[in-house]
Amino acid sequence: MVKFFKYHGLGNDFIIIDETQNQTPELIETIKRNFVKRICHRHFGIGADGLIFTLPPQNNNDVRIQIYNSDGSEAEMCGNGVRCIVKFLLDNHKVSKDQDLLIETLAGPIKASVNKNNEISVDMGRPFLDPSQIPTTLKTNLLGVPEGFVEVEDRKLKILGIGMGNPHMIVRVNDLSVIPFENWGKLLEIHPTFPSKTNVHFVEVQSRELLKIQVWERGCGPTLACGTGACASVVAMKIMGYCNSNVKVKLPGGELNIFWPKQESNIIMKGEAKKIYSGRFDLSNFVKN
Repeated sequence: MVKFFKYHGLGNDFIIIDETQNQTPELIETIKRNFVKRICHRHFGIGADGLIFTLPPQNNNDVRIQIYNSDGSEAEMCGNGVRCIVKFLLDNHKVSKDQDLLIETLAGPIKASVNKNNEISVDMGRPFLDPSQIPTTLKTNLLGVPEGFVEVEDRKLKILGIGMGNPHMIVRVNDLSVIPFENWGKLLEIHPTFPSKTNVHFVEVQSRELLKIQVWERGCGPTLACGTGACASVVAMKIMGYCNSNVKVKLPGGELNIFWPKQESNIIMKGEAKKIYSGRFDLSNFVKN
């Protein structure tokens, strides 16, 4: 029987399995795509947008995490997932508010803390604008952002590419309520301009201090929120001149505050994360061939 925890950040939900105590070491060594798909299935498993393992740190960090999308693919980084891990550590490990935490991810160490109002602040690092680092085949425009045009369902869309340790495609639209979101999201996720596939974000600029976003996550499909996507959207819109440095991002699951003072600065993301429930499952039910 394996103990698990379920947390969400603005409705973007994750199963967390704590491997810092080597609960199921054989699972970590032989992790299978099918296991993640089964455990994240909304009807046949626990149900989640992703699965996160907490592991002993390797480089003087507080914890190491492995993040998997619901389709079984591994993710380099996830802003909402990091906030969920911070709240998990606060609830279950000897971690105090206002303590700086270093969380080891495939995209590098992420610094985070919790304030007295239970708001979680995450230093998301600097965005990647070099097309080869995102990666994307888009060419950099005069403002320094990878930019191009793609055709989807007889529509020509202007797209931007931003890297946050994972790839993001940004599409600015006038009105989110009238776009064929699922059709476009499904097609753009696998568009050849992003060879490793991509997260897709449709952005409606409501003011210089407020962006409204719909999220199509790589390996998940529609989700209620995406932390790295919120950051990537602010970066793209700020460089293109549509928003300011301190922006509220309205997502289907709630709001995040994103602060990016200048291009050489790290991005700071602030928002909540909450526990949903915890329990145990029979591992043998999910690792069958």
